[in-house]
Amino acid sequence: MNMKISPVVKVIHPSGALDGAKAGELRQKIIDLVEDGADIVLINFQNVSFMDSSGLGALVLSLKTVNAAGSKLVLCSLNGHLKMLFELTSMDRVFQIYDNQNEFSILLAVAK
Repeated sequence: MNMKISPVVKVIHPSGALDGAKAGELRQKIIDLVEDGADIVLINFQNVSFMDSSGLGALVLSLKTVNAAGSKLVLCSLNGHLKMLFELTSMDRVFQIYDNQNEFSILLAVAK
């Protein structure tokens, strides 16, 4: 019998402005989830209104940490401002970005 084990997916729902202090908190939360055994960390940006360079920097550092641990970091539900930020910095080519959490779930189910 050929059965694949489902990956452990943990979802983070940051809210408001993702700047200095909040960026550090988000990075620590991502690291904690990976250390607790998450295979995939999904950050749902549905309630994030703004992100500055410190938020983006924290995501890049988190991506390196997650990849080094053999896990994945994926993003979803970016608003127009965030999409533009990711496109202008070419980070949309670095991160796996889904339109919403449902799209991620469907693609994850298909991959099983």
